[in-house]
Amino acid sequence: MSDIRTKTIRRGVVCITGNYRENNEDSFLIEQDGHVFVVADGMGGMSAGEIASEMAVQLVSQKLGELIDFDSSPPEQVAAAIEEAVRYANLEIMSAGQLNPDLHSMGTTIALVVIVGHAAYIAGVGDSRVYSMRGQTFEQLTKDHSVSQALLESGAISKEEAATHPFRNHLSQFLGGEDREFELETRQCPLDSGDRFILCSDGVTDGVDDDTLATELHEIDDPQRAAQTIVRAAQSGRSRDNITCIVVHVI
Repeated sequence: MSDIRTKTIRRGVVCITGNYRENNEDSFLIEQDGHVFVVADGMGGMSAGEIASEMAVQLVSQKLGELIDFDSSPPEQVAAAIEEAVRYANLEIMSAGQLNPDLHSMGTTIALVVIVGHAAYIAGVGDSRVYSMRGQTFEQLTKDHSVSQALLESGAISKEEAATHPFRNHLSQFLGGEDREFELETRQCPLDSGDRFILCSDGVTDGVDDDTLATELHEIDDPQRAAQTIVRAAQSGRSRDNITCIVVHVI
């Protein structure tokens, strides 16, 4: 496998309010010369959701830029930096909610891909997701922190039931919540030419099933057109939320 530094990272992104919302509480960021990709889906009254998600993407990217050499940091340093960056954003969002009554209920999900050297590092909190495709293999790399996922893992419901369960969007963990502790697993994936990724809010996955995502990611060679196609499919599906999709291609 050749070094990712000799390759090109192409990306496409679409972020829309959707058909049923008056405001867009999703945020995304592509920074550090295309090494950091972040999607966040905010929640809370008034404009709190937008504030929480924007804080998350900005603070995480800023902290990663301080802690990582994107050419040469070793895996253990990258994993520790992601952990520190996400927990830093969580505490800042919590503090903002405690200081301002209008922001008291705000919170956000987060999903991120960080490219360092010849590897991608993936992490998430909440139900925004990261998927990958290598060859014909399509995989969800993040774990949903939701009530329906917990029921699925306990064997109480099937995968098919989880996809339409009334509690599928009820989060058990998110940034800004009263519980300072949350699960954060960082996965390391070696990169090679042809690898593709999707980062998305649940506005995508509520309207498009995994088989459709896999097909669009595999068949469409332009990442911007892939993101547009996926978002249009989510709009035409059952999605009633804001919709954000980043598609990343390794060339």
